[in-house]
Amino acid sequence: MLRQYELVDRVLDYDPEADEALLNRAYVFSMHAHGSQKRASGDPYFSHPIEVAGILTDLQLDDETIATAILHDTIEDTVATFDEIERIFGPNVARLVDGVTKLSKIEAQTENERAAENLRKFLLAMSGDIRVLLVKLADRLHNMRTLHHIAKPEKRRRIARETMDIYAPLAERIGMYEFMKEMQTLAFQQLEPEAYESITRRLEQLKQGGGDRIARIASGLKLLLSRSGLEAEVSGREKHPYSIFRKMNERHISFEQLSDVMAFRAIVPTEEDCYRALGIIHRRWPMVPGRFKDYISTPKRNGYRSLHTTVLTAEQTRIEIQIRTAKMHAEADFGLAAHWSYKQGTQPDTQVSWIRDLVEILDTADSPEELLEHTRMAMYQDRIFAFTPKGELIQLPKGATPVDFAYAVHTDLGDQAVGAKINGGVVPLSTVIENGDQVQILRSAGQTPQAAWLNVAVTGKALAAIRRHLRHTERAEQIALGRKLYDQLVHRLPAQLGADALGHALKRLKLPDEAALMIAIARRTLSDAAVMEALMPGSAGADIAAEAPQSNALSIKGLTPGVAYELAQCCHPVPGDRIVGLRRPDAGIEVHAIDCATLAELADRSDEETDWVDVSWGDATDGAVARIQVTVKNEPGVLGVLATVIGQHRANIINLRLDTRDTRFHTNTIDVEVHDVQQLMRLLAALRALDAVNSVERT
Repeated sequence: MLRQYELVDRVLDYDPEADEALLNRAYVFSMHAHGSQKRASGDPYFSHPIEVAGILTDLQLDDETIATAILHDTIEDTVATFDEIERIFGPNVARLVDGVTKLSKIEAQTENERAAENLRKFLLAMSGDIRVLLVKLADRLHNMRTLHHIAKPEKRRRIARETMDIYAPLAERIGMYEFMKEMQTLAFQQLEPEAYESITRRLEQLKQGGGDRIARIASGLKLLLSRSGLEAEVSGREKHPYSIFRKMNERHISFEQLSDVMAFRAIVPTEEDCYRALGIIHRRWPMVPGRFKDYISTPKRNGYRSLHTTVLTAEQTRIEIQIRTAKMHAEADFGLAAHWSYKQGTQPDTQVSWIRDLVEILDTADSPEELLEHTRMAMYQDRIFAFTPKGELIQLPKGATPVDFAYAVHTDLGDQAVGAKINGGVVPLSTVIENGDQVQILRSAGQTPQAAWLNVAVTGKALAAIRRHLRHTERAEQIALGRKLYDQLVHRLPAQLGADALGHALKRLKLPDEAALMIAIARRTLSDAAVMEALMPGSAGADIAAEAPQSNALSIKGLTPGVAYELAQCCHPVPGDRIVGLRRPDAGIEVHAIDCATLAELADRSDEETDWVDVSWGDATDGAVARIQVTVKNEPGVLGVLATVIGQHRANIINLRLDTRDTRFHTNTIDVEVHDVQQLMRLLAALRALDAVNSVERT
């Protein structure tokens, strides 16, 4: 374990302006806070935060980050509090320590609710200061180095699994490949011990059998570049066990069939020298087709830059060679941490945009499982490169479509997308983008996100934006529909409303605002009578009496005066329909349309000599309620269009119910008040003529 002066001296060696007093205070505070706590190894617990701080000094991070590492377990594992940390070490260190504390564990296999909530807090903390992530990764790396001290195999495997699922991909995403490789190797050793042992044994045999082959090839490569006037630092190594294991599984081959288990690296002075070195190497050794990658002109999303090529040596051995500058090399091994040491205090925007994408997903995930799925998806997906018409490079996951591309460029462009051109040809928005495609998004100011896009988008950012818009649109649509229905209710009131009537009604109904009332009316969670009574006390009873079936508004010929009747709810006859009456015991006459689907069943249960009543519509008839079923496209504003058309045909919506809904269509049952069957037929024809309407049936 590093002693106090040793740790402070390490920081002062690379940062003479560091706050020495801050580091000393942190060391002493953490030592006293952890007291006699022990690790599974039997070592003092205090040794762990000091070793984490030591790992971060190797990355030459600032004094606040080192202090955070020393203190990172104090809030979680001791009696220390956030307020205490803030008072002694200041708000910056307290905020960083709190950010690390947010994610004590992400148990990927169980307790998803807590895991998702911890992940939510952690990502939000990271988006504020990436140093939180650097400390957490160093914390996990040291825990993996000491994992063998934990006695229970199942606990070791659980920690190894969450390292492989969560922390190693996080390290990769910010370009910290050295952290990633060590985490993967240590986790692989626990998760696949037999495979790990087999691969490491064969690597050792390969090293012994080849003698000094790696050193010999590295020396030859250095000499080749030097003779061409290019000085370079050249090194070689075997690839790490987990990457070999993954290649064996992906290609379904044995270890002996692998042809490129060695990798070499050439560090040259400038970016131009990288391409010079590439030309020199390709003139000397033939390149393996399809194995060249230029990550300098098209960096990885985590900022990684390098040239990769695989060549065939004179010994017929395949070797991978990476060519980069010293700065690229530092960033390749330690990613954001290297960037931080080059320019402390500035967060590299392009490398943390994916974190903000995940934070955006937090707002729309329907469940903890969905959140973890999105997060793993964002970490693991392979990337492709596509170009805008202006040549701007856009990185996307494999399987991405123009919808994802549009949202990656700008949310407004995604919202207004109506189509796309890929390499000059017009394509649907569902087309999968290939590597190197040039994509142009066709937009319209009147376009809005469609529910069907949820089936073609794959990026969390696009899915989040689409869901957010659909929720907002559905609310706006319900408010608009509620407003139309509200206006119809107001016209049915016996007197004009006063200026304060709506405000008083909201209080009586215990609703917070006008929008809530309109939504309640649209969803039919409030009856017409309840709304009318709230607007004008005493009006609902008068309205109901005015619409009673026995009023002068509806006249049926053939009935004995004073006999009660009702229009059948199974067929909802309206004036103009051919009708027949059926006498119901103790219920008067039930009036049916002559072609009612349930009439035959009713007739079978009745006595033809006594129960049938010959009826017809009278002259003094103002109308009746018909029930229609309308299936429409699942698009924003459709219900508003239906309400408008119904209103234009002087019909009145009495009730509306959403029956079924999927990504393409939804079916609504609507009760409309019409004057007669001719008016109803005109209305049905008008509804069927709408582009958004799939079918209209009278029920």
